[in-house]
Amino acid sequence: MTPDAVPEASALWTAPSLDHLGLAILCTVAYADVFDYPLTAAQIQRYLIAIEGNSDGIQQALDDGPWARERLARRGPYVTLPQRGELIEIRQRRAEVAAELWPYAVRYGRAIASLPFVRSVALTGALAVGNVDPGDDFDFLIVTAADRLWLTRAMIIGFIVKPAARRGYEVCPNYLLSERKLDFEEQNLYVAHELAQMVPLTGLHLYRRIRAINRWTARFLPNAEGPPHPVDTPASSSPSARALAEAALGTFVGETLERFERRRKIRRFTAQHKNAATVCFDVDHCKGHFESNEQTILEAFEERLETLKNL
Repeated sequence: MTPDAVPEASALWTAPSLDHLGLAILCTVAYADVFDYPLTAAQIQRYLIAIEGNSDGIQQALDDGPWARERLARRGPYVTLPQRGELIEIRQRRAEVAAELWPYAVRYGRAIASLPFVRSVALTGALAVGNVDPGDDFDFLIVTAADRLWLTRAMIIGFIVKPAARRGYEVCPNYLLSERKLDFEEQNLYVAHELAQMVPLTGLHLYRRIRAINRWTARFLPNAEGPPHPVDTPASSSPSARALAEAALGTFVGETLERFERRRKIRRFTAQHKNAATVCFDVDHCKGHFESNEQTILEAFEERLETLKNL
C-alpha cells in the first residue's frame, strides 16, 4: 500500500508505529464506520483496502499492533473506531431485521428474474451486508438483454415494484445495465465496495463476468473475490410463457415499445437529475441512485481518517 492508493489516508501515512497493514486495517474499519457497521476480523480480511492480507496476519496485527490499542476498540468479535462501541448493538439489531427481510428480497429478486429479457439479478446496498432498519428498501442490480433495457424496466415496475409496494415492501431496481455493457466507468472505493458486496440471486455466470470485466476493483479490495457468502443461485431458465413473451417482444413491436419507453424515461430522468454527476441514462444503462451517496460517503470516510490521525 502506498500513500497514493487511498488518497484520503495520506494524513495517516507518517503516524508512528503504523505500517502498511496497520494503515489498511484502519482505513477498512473507518470506511465501515461511515455506515455505522462494526467489522469482524474475517470481514476486515475480505474488505481490506488496497493490500492483500491473510487472516492470521490481520489477527496478529489487531492483537499486537500498538496503533490498534490507540485507534481501535474491540468487543467480542467486533472491531470499531474508538468510542463507537454502541454500534455493536446497532449491528446486531439490524442483523435481526435483515434476517426477517432476506427471504422477501430473494423472492422479489427471483420474481424479477422470471420476467422477459432479465438475465441476472443481484441484491446490493445495505441488505446485502445485513445492515438494515425496518422498512428499508431492497436494492437490485439487474442485467437485461441488449436493446430491451427500458422495456424490461417498465415490466419490472408494473409487475414487481408496484405490487410489492401495496404489500409494504419497497423494491428498488436502482441499476439496470444491458449484457453488452458490463464495465463500470466510475472507479473508486465506493463502487468497488458495491460490486464486492452484491449478492447474486440469479445469473451467476453474469455475476462472474461483471467481476472479471471490472477487475479494477482489486486495486481497492484485492481480497474481495466472489460473492460475500454462498447463495443458492438457480440457473436462469426460460419457461414457455417467458420464451413466448421474449419471442413476441423481440419483434418490431418490442423494438417500437423499447424506443418509446427509452425516449420518454431518459427525457424525464435527465431533467430530474440534471445536476447529479453519477447518474447515467442511455440505451445500455439506467443508473439512478446506486451511486448517489458516493461523494458524501467518501468525504465522511476522509473525516474519520483525519480524526484517527490526531489520536
